[in-house]
Amino acid sequence: VPGAGAAEAIRIGFHAPLTGFAAGDGKSARLGAELAVEQINAAGGVLGRPLELVTYDDQAKPDQAVPVANKLLGEGIVAAISGSYSGATRAAAAVFQQAGVPYVSAYAIHPDITRTGDYVFRTASMGEVQGRGGAKLIGEILGQKRVVLITLDNDFGQSLARGFKEKAGAFGIEIVNEYTYGIKERQFGAIVASVKRDAPEAIYASGYFFTAGPLVSQLRAGGVRATIVGQEGYDSQNFIDIAKAAAEGVLITTALDRDSDRPEVRDFIGAFEKKAGFPADMVAASTYTAVQVLAHAIGQAGGTDGKAVRDALAATRDFPTAIGPVTFNALGEIYKPIQVQVVKDGRFRHFAVIDDPVLLAPPAE
Repeated sequence: VPGAGAAEAIRIGFHAPLTGFAAGDGKSARLGAELAVEQINAAGGVLGRPLELVTYDDQAKPDQAVPVANKLLGEGIVAAISGSYSGATRAAAAVFQQAGVPYVSAYAIHPDITRTGDYVFRTASMGEVQGRGGAKLIGEILGQKRVVLITLDNDFGQSLARGFKEKAGAFGIEIVNEYTYGIKERQFGAIVASVKRDAPEAIYASGYFFTAGPLVSQLRAGGVRATIVGQEGYDSQNFIDIAKAAAEGVLITTALDRDSDRPEVRDFIGAFEKKAGFPADMVAASTYTAVQVLAHAIGQAGGTDGKAVRDALAATRDFPTAIGPVTFNALGEIYKPIQVQVVKDGRFRHFAVIDDPVLLAPPAE
């Protein structure tokens, strides 16, 4: 665009796990954010100025996220986006809130993130909300009542399990047992043996692709035939690549519907795979959305003043994105239907959608 390059760039801070255990998600996060910036700039930028993404690696660690947030503040950013997990995002949120810099958590789900303050927003459904959706999927949509929980013992896993337990009874679910495991665990023999004895109809298992891949493989290899329901932590081609044939038939609650016919979803999925060389996932869709929502708010604010951008974010209503229309409530949370995807022939495909504004309502305070 003639002239857009000459105008001073609007700098957006971005942190994600580019190295370490979560680097697979960090890569998707970075590529999703970069794609949004490229598309916005190709269309003339925001207020006639190009966007520039200033990216730092936080290794998904809280003790890295704080110095990274401070470094970003020193880079002259007008707003920031987390492309990271809950621990790192909670830590960084406090820094940006104190500095009066608008901050959007793309896919971290811990409830405390938005409660940090009025400059913090989230484009994901919080963990408890996703857990409630999981209970409806198993108890009502699948009609399965005997359930075992396998819970990752961190912010992510615990918040999902809390939401599931909160609504299990409402859907006639009996929780037969719950097992917890640590994020570094990859050998699940003891849990598999116990689950086999429990003989559940369904397993609600939280985890990220690098824990879920081995867990699902070992459950199936151990002869456990129960329905396995995961959630957005599984939402990566990496999960399918690790679990291979064992991934077939696994259901996940997530934010991205691969079979949507909505143009903003189709355009994103096609453009992302072309850029990345691998299929779009929930993480990429969420960071892509976070950049778009932020760019829209800067445009609405008519400038880069922190408070004006914050107010414009808070006023976002029905903004169309790859993960559905975005409207923020008083806490900076969004309501969106939960997409249920199933692994079929090595790809995630549409299975169902849970559109239940009462069940899935985020808290407003």
